[in-house]
Amino acid sequence: MKFSSTDKYVAPADLTVAVNAAIALERPLLVKGEPGTGKTELARQVAASLGVPMLEWAVKSTTRAQQGLYEYDAVSRLRDSQLGDPRVEDVSHYIRKGKLWQAFEAEEKVVLLIDEIDKADIEFPNDLLQELDKMEFFVYETGETIKAKQRPIVIITSNNEKELPDAFLRRCFFHYISFPDTETMQQIVDVHFPGIKSALLTEALTQFYEIRETPGLKKKPSTSEVLDWLKLLLAEDLSPEDIRRDGKNALPRLHGALLKNEQDVHLFERLAFMLKGKR
Repeated sequence: MKFSSTDKYVAPADLTVAVNAAIALERPLLVKGEPGTGKTELARQVAASLGVPMLEWAVKSTTRAQQGLYEYDAVSRLRDSQLGDPRVEDVSHYIRKGKLWQAFEAEEKVVLLIDEIDKADIEFPNDLLQELDKMEFFVYETGETIKAKQRPIVIITSNNEKELPDAFLRRCFFHYISFPDTETMQQIVDVHFPGIKSALLTEALTQFYEIRETPGLKKKPSTSEVLDWLKLLLAEDLSPEDIRRDGKNALPRLHGALLKNEQDVHLFERLAFMLKGKR
C-alpha cells in the first residue's frame, strides 16, 4: 500500500516518504506541525488514497486512554438488575467499544486517527504503549483478549502543547510538517481554487508571507486561514489592486480571516501609524 497526493491534498515528497515508511514499518506515524497545516486532513487523505475506511478519535483534555479501548457501564447494569432485566447475565451488553477496539475488529485495514494526543493528560500516551505495540488488549469484564485482525494504519497528531514520553516516541515514526513554501502553497491553492487568477494569487500570497514574517506576531496565519482568506477575496470579487496595502492601512483586507487576536491587529495598526509618521 503506497500513499501519494490526492486530487484534494498536496503531499510534499518528505511527507509522502514518512507516511509510506510508517506503513512499511507498521509503526504509528506521529505528525507534528503548526495548527492549520493539515495534520488531521492528512489522515483523511491517506485513507482516501489507499481506499480504506477511517476511524477518528478526537482527544480532549478529559479523555482517558481506556475510552479508546472500551468502557464498562456498571451503572446501567446495576439499574437493569434492580429492574429484573435478563440482559444483566451477559456483561457484554454493557461494554461500549472504543475506537481502538473498532479498528482491531475491522475485517479490512483501516486508518485510525488519534487526533491532538497532546491535549490529554501526560500519562495518556504511556497508557496506550502496550496496545499500540502488540495490537491487542484484555477485557477484564468478559475475560477475552481483543487482537487486531488487520493491523491498522495509526496516525497520531500533536500540536506540541506537551512533551510526549520517550517510551512512546520510540514506538512511533516521527514527521514534522514544515510550513509550505510559496511554490507548494500555490499547488495547494490550485487544488482548492483551480480558476483563481494568477495576479490575485501572487498579490495575496505575497501579503500572506509578509504577514507571517512580521516581527512580534503572536499567532502566524496558517494554511487553512489563507484558504479561508482567498475564499473571501473571491466571494467579494476583489482585484489585486483592491487588496494591495498602502501606508494608510497596514491591515490586509478582510483581515479577520488571517489575524485571530487583538494583539496582532493592534500590531498592524501601530505599523500603519509609524508608516504615516514617516511620510
